[in-house]
Amino acid sequence: MMASLFSIFEPSSSILSLSLNWTSTFLGILIIPALMWASPSRWSLAWLFIMNTLHKEFKTLLGPSHLGSTVIFSALFSLIVFNNAMGLLPYIFTSTSHLAMTLSLSLPLWLTFMIYGWITHTQHMFAHLVPQGTPSALMPFMVLIETLSNLIRPGTLAVRLAANMIAGHLLLTLLSGTCPSLSSTLAVVLVLSQILLLMLESAVVVIQSYVFAVLSTLYMGEIN
Repeated sequence: MMASLFSIFEPSSSILSLSLNWTSTFLGILIIPALMWASPSRWSLAWLFIMNTLHKEFKTLLGPSHLGSTVIFSALFSLIVFNNAMGLLPYIFTSTSHLAMTLSLSLPLWLTFMIYGWITHTQHMFAHLVPQGTPSALMPFMVLIETLSNLIRPGTLAVRLAANMIAGHLLLTLLSGTCPSLSSTLAVVLVLSQILLLMLESAVVVIQSYVFAVLSTLYMGEIN
């Protein structure tokens, strides 16, 4: 039962041992309307408004010393939101529901922040391990706790995104599997509930992309 249930997340389609399901990562580019690339257009102006809003928020979080980095996090948000949205379409593989994808995004970012911080702001990184006002007796424990907290950050970022994508898809799959055995009245109620769940999933698509980008921004902002 569980094997068949989670099989919807398996990248099984392939040609000559080349997995084709991961190509869904780039399918978002194909469904962008042609008017998006016209200048100016309603699509491009709407997306430009979103990017400018994100840029202002990331600029506030990063501070004046890392203003150019807002482009990285805006692009990261765009990549994740496109892949999350593609997963809502039927028969499209959700790449962001796999740790292979989410870890590939979070781990390099975290490693870059840590290497840059320890090389350029070594004293600040050491000071960050012991919060201000910590009693002397608790300092060794706080160093261990802060070190562990830093080490698990890429994992928490990756698991949070993947788990939220999997949870909604599994719930929709479980509900749809019970539809053939229900009466007409219950089937209508089930379809309406799935429409509401799909609306919730559409909100989760944007929220989780935003959370991933903002937390990555906060982690970089701590280096200053």
